[in-house]
Amino acid sequence: MTTRTARAGFGAWIVALVVLYYVFPDAHLYTWALLGYSSAAAILVGTRLHRPDRRLPWYLTSAALAFFTTGDTWYNLILAVGRHPGFPGLADVFYLLVYPLLTSAFLLFIRSRSGRGDNRAALLDALVPTVGLGLLAWVYWIAPFTRAQDLSVLEKVVSIGYPLGDVLVLAMILRMLAAIGTRPKALTSLAVAMVGLLVSDVFYGQSQLRSDWTLGGPVDLGWIVFYAMVGYTALQPSMRQMTEPAERSRAVMGRHRLGWLTAAALIAPAVLCLEYVQGRPAEIARGGIVDAPIIAAAAAVMFLLVLARVADLALAQRQAGARERALREAGALLFTAATEDDVAEAIRRAVDRLMPPNQAYHLELTRPVPGHADVSVQWRAAADLPEGVGAGGFPLVLFATQPLPGGTRHGQMIVGAAEDVLHALRPALETLGAQIAVVVERISLTAEVNQRDSEAYFRTLIQSTADVILILDEQDAVRYASPSATKLFGAIIEAGTPLTALITADGQDALRDVLARLKRGNGDLNGVELTAQGPGRRQMLIECDLRNLRDDPTVAGLVITMRDVTEQRRLEDDLTHQAFHDSLTGLANRVLFRNRLEQAYMVAERDGATLGVLFVDLDDFKEVNDTLGHAIGDQLLLAVARRISSIIGAGSTAARMGGDEFAILVEQSDSADAAEDVAARIVTALNSPLEVPDGEGSTHLVSGAVSIGVATNRDADGATELLRHADLALYLAKGMGKGDWQRYQSDLASAMVQRLEMRTQLHEAIEDEQFMLQYQPIVELADQRVTGVEALVRWQHPTRGLLGPFHFVEAAEESGAIVGIGAWVLGEALRQFATWKAADPDTTLRYVSVNVSPRQFRAADFVEQVRAALIKADARPEWLLLEITESLVLKDADKVVQDLRALRAMGVRVAIDDFGTGYSSLSYLRQMPVDVLKLDKSFIDDILTSRQQHALVDAIITLAGNLDLAVVAEGIEEPGQMLALDAMGCHYGQGYHFAKPLWPADIPAMTESARPAAVSA
Repeated sequence: MTTRTARAGFGAWIVALVVLYYVFPDAHLYTWALLGYSSAAAILVGTRLHRPDRRLPWYLTSAALAFFTTGDTWYNLILAVGRHPGFPGLADVFYLLVYPLLTSAFLLFIRSRSGRGDNRAALLDALVPTVGLGLLAWVYWIAPFTRAQDLSVLEKVVSIGYPLGDVLVLAMILRMLAAIGTRPKALTSLAVAMVGLLVSDVFYGQSQLRSDWTLGGPVDLGWIVFYAMVGYTALQPSMRQMTEPAERSRAVMGRHRLGWLTAAALIAPAVLCLEYVQGRPAEIARGGIVDAPIIAAAAAVMFLLVLARVADLALAQRQAGARERALREAGALLFTAATEDDVAEAIRRAVDRLMPPNQAYHLELTRPVPGHADVSVQWRAAADLPEGVGAGGFPLVLFATQPLPGGTRHGQMIVGAAEDVLHALRPALETLGAQIAVVVERISLTAEVNQRDSEAYFRTLIQSTADVILILDEQDAVRYASPSATKLFGAIIEAGTPLTALITADGQDALRDVLARLKRGNGDLNGVELTAQGPGRRQMLIECDLRNLRDDPTVAGLVITMRDVTEQRRLEDDLTHQAFHDSLTGLANRVLFRNRLEQAYMVAERDGATLGVLFVDLDDFKEVNDTLGHAIGDQLLLAVARRISSIIGAGSTAARMGGDEFAILVEQSDSADAAEDVAARIVTALNSPLEVPDGEGSTHLVSGAVSIGVATNRDADGATELLRHADLALYLAKGMGKGDWQRYQSDLASAMVQRLEMRTQLHEAIEDEQFMLQYQPIVELADQRVTGVEALVRWQHPTRGLLGPFHFVEAAEESGAIVGIGAWVLGEALRQFATWKAADPDTTLRYVSVNVSPRQFRAADFVEQVRAALIKADARPEWLLLEITESLVLKDADKVVQDLRALRAMGVRVAIDDFGTGYSSLSYLRQMPVDVLKLDKSFIDDILTSRQQHALVDAIITLAGNLDLAVVAEGIEEPGQMLALDAMGCHYGQGYHFAKPLWPADIPAMTESARPAAVSA
């Protein structure tokens, strides 16, 4: 029968008995007896199934349950025959015998788990709550029995016995729970059972005092839990752990344990306060708390126990510090050891330092034992030690093993002492074992190094080395050749073979020179390379180290060490080539080009010659990769590299600088014409499409057009500046339409540098908040009332002053800074407009117009940016008019329409800015979700003098009206222009005729309720 089956059967049996007990009250005598005796029998079954190391405590527990059940059965039997049980009676004898049996069993459990050592910390941790619970038992359980007037002395003694027994059993449970380490599940189950017993006993005692005890009530549930849990615990496999030694460790005052002790220590003051508040008649009659002496004594005992626990913690801390110091000293002793005997002596001294003062102990170090073993420290009983090893009279020892170098031997160390001392010593011995392993390995390596220095080991090394060792006599003939010479030269080298016979003809002169230098006493020669004759008449490159040992009587000759380095040199050449050449095209790479440029620059400066550098970049190479694939792109680069190499000639250097960019170093000449001529020929040669294969049998005609920047050393102060000039010239060539070459010019370079500086300054300006906004009023032409304003960005440059958009917008678009600037303008304009609205709710202003860059609008989250800006400024969507350009509307139409619709759904209005200046298409006005057209100033300038321009503007305004689009005329500077536009039906306008761009503080004066705009002079 398996333990799981036994537990399941027992559980089902108990549940059935409990149901019968409460459903059929007349059968209490039988169901209760079956419940108790079944639990006692379950303990015996579990003991037989699991065979714990010590069975006596389980037998005592079974006997306790049998006595308890016998007492219940006798009690129920008397009730069954119609008599009232006497108190005290025979049932009480059986009941009271339960407590010494349980206490004895729990003491044996404690003894088994803690061994012979005394866990003082766990004992103190258990005593504190035990005293507190004992005080509660006295005040509310025991003391009422002592003061009961209707009880005899014997009845009082018996009544007191029950709570005293419960407290004693509870103390045992708390002692086991207080032990540090892993608690077996069986211990938790026993604790639950004892709590059930205590709870039922408490309620039973109170019922006895009130004389209202009835059989079969809810109080019986605690005893049922007691019976069931004890029996179920014995059937668990973890019941074996209750009689097995637990892993000892130092008690740690953790948060939970500290809370437990604190709550227990506060029991006495809490009871005292409760007694005082209740104000019992007995206390009033006596003029004080009846149990005050008992409470005071309990408080004093708990105070002393807590002090003892604190002292124990302090002692443990001091001992840990002492062990740590001793371990450091032991490690220092170990690392001074030079031999295995020194290690043994260091171990003896280390253990002596680790032992507490005046502590008797036994230490034994065995001779090396055959076999492998790991570094470990184990508990061993004296009887279990190997034969011939003693324990020094101690019943329990620490048995440590230590592997020795080679893996075929290990050492053993036996340390015997008192069990508490061994528990404290074990972690230190484990650390010491790791230190011993390091020291032993060091000693072994030292011995091995010494062995290699010996003559015998050196001879063996020569026989097995891959290098060839030759010893030459006075005639330069081979006197000794190591066995590896046969493999190197493909034949056995006989004694007397001239060294010249091993070297090829073209290396004979070098060999004679080296030998002459060696014999003249010029010292050892290392790294000499010669060409030798290898197997199959294959020539090989050998590296030689030569020593003149003719004066050494043990050698008396020239010693040459040879090794074949043919493959090594070939690999080095390949690696060198790869390090300085492009892997795809085979041209020089950036590193090699830079080295050659620096050398050529110095020579050109010395000779007064002209040196040219070309930067070549393929036009639209990314489109080739994106449309035809990277394989075609690589073939295009190869074709371009071949064509460039065929044009520049042997005296110049072509390099691939990375990606689709090449550089050319043009050989020295008398003028810059040579570099320009090369650039022109390359542009012409690559203007025609190139036919490149795709690797699958097909070919493609691909454009190889390039842009080239040309620079010479005449305008540069160094190689680095020359490269920079060529790069700037390439940038200029790209900007002027591609497919051509441009020469570096200092004035254009200065403008380009300024442009680059402008880009950098723009990003700094965003971070430093150097931008500010002016606002130009937008008025209704009929009554010149200001209904809107257009936000216009200005840059307060740190050195150049206030700059308008003309000076920086183009650079911002190129660098991408326009996105950050646009986001700031949007947020600041909305914030300012909300401020105006809050200051004057009756203002005529209805919206603020903000220009949006195409790059900013194409951001994936632009709609969300607008929504976030409105929320942050606490502004309404209808207050915002976004101005976009025609180029944005005509490109990426699907996405633009989607975003425009999302903005309009939000309540934001959209305007087409500078309408008519781009690629205007009247069809998109019908399709695009826009609200306003802004006529560019170029249309307005000539409407008074040009009949055609007047008719065109009139047509646009009429068309916009038919499409329900509002029209704002920009650049109105004369009253006649305003009157003409008003007559055409244009409702809104802006320009210098009304007002120049104004600072925010000037706007409220023009937008007060019912006031027309002031006309600027």
